[in-house]
Amino acid sequence: MRAAAGVGLYFTGNGAVFAALLPWYPLLVDRLGLSSWQFGLVVACFAVGSLLSSALPAALIARFGAHRVVIGGTVMLGVAASATAWSVNGVMMAICLLLLGCCDAIVDVAQNVVGISVQERAGRTILSSMHALWSLGGLLSGAAATAAASSGADMRIWLGLIGVAAVVITIVGRRLIGDYASPRRVADSDAAPEGRGGDGAVGRSKRMVLWAALPLAIVAICGAAVEDIANNWAGLAAVEFAGVPAASAGIAFSVVIGSQCLGRFSGDVLVTRFGAGRIARLGGGLIAVGGVGVIAAQEPVLLLVAMGALGFGSATLVPGALGAAGRLPGVGRAGGVTLVNWLMRVGYLGTSPLVGVVATGAGLRWGLGILVFVGLLTVVFANRLDVRRA
Repeated sequence: MRAAAGVGLYFTGNGAVFAALLPWYPLLVDRLGLSSWQFGLVVACFAVGSLLSSALPAALIARFGAHRVVIGGTVMLGVAASATAWSVNGVMMAICLLLLGCCDAIVDVAQNVVGISVQERAGRTILSSMHALWSLGGLLSGAAATAAASSGADMRIWLGLIGVAAVVITIVGRRLIGDYASPRRVADSDAAPEGRGGDGAVGRSKRMVLWAALPLAIVAICGAAVEDIANNWAGLAAVEFAGVPAASAGIAFSVVIGSQCLGRFSGDVLVTRFGAGRIARLGGGLIAVGGVGVIAAQEPVLLLVAMGALGFGSATLVPGALGAAGRLPGVGRAGGVTLVNWLMRVGYLGTSPLVGVVATGAGLRWGLGILVFVGLLTVVFANRLDVRRA
């Protein structure tokens, strides 16, 4: 289907931009002289930026349409990622990541709104595959960036080229989608009418929506926390635990996102057959086992196998939570996705700083122990993904 392929290109371009930056983190840390806790605070600015976007995604989608928001946001993503390579100190890097996080949150909501619209019109689950293409874009981009870093390429030129390529991919995706998911079809038109019982009824309705969204956000936080730790700490863990050279440390991130990609491509079939909750519960178990493997690793093989378990286990969590958010009663499609997406980013805001603080005081192995807790938390809340449209 052309429309599904077009949405897939949206996700592919988005995944490629951020992943192109991640393999350069160990070199940036070395160049800027950042300690573990400083690095944790700097990369947390990405999450802070996404939180500052707050209600912007839904408002921008209502004003300009989801497609324009995806394209414009991708342009800004490329600019922010390229600017990060020019950082001369931790403060400048933090500001660049702040902008990157804000733009990423806006694009993330917009592309998921388009994906949910196409999914509902097609009458079959496609959202996990769309996120798989995000992972594939990140895998290819991250692997290419790792190779570029290993060969001594210029980080600034590389990130500029990736930003341009992502914009071109996104524009091609828009042409493929055409009118299948037009601005009218992806409007927030399925929102429930205002309550008739006065302000109290409206307040209760908002609280009900929030309580319904919170478990979905917790599952999404768990999936995003695995991605965040892989993004920011997988390379450093490979260097410290397994003795991998810093220029080649991006292989650890590539393993996580590669296994996540495989899990997401198979996720639509598995979720359709067994249910989103059951598959998420299995994923949580894999995350916990993978976390134990990471903190116990002494050589590359065990570390990379554990990273693979983390990626596969987290594969369906975020797409499953966002897909369920689009079906929440009492709130429109864009509103539901924005709410869960924002809560998700609030939740994992402290992930990297927490890992950094614990790593500074007790070592990185203890800091990455949070992965085991993330897996267990996923198991507890996984059944809440089985939301049905009222």
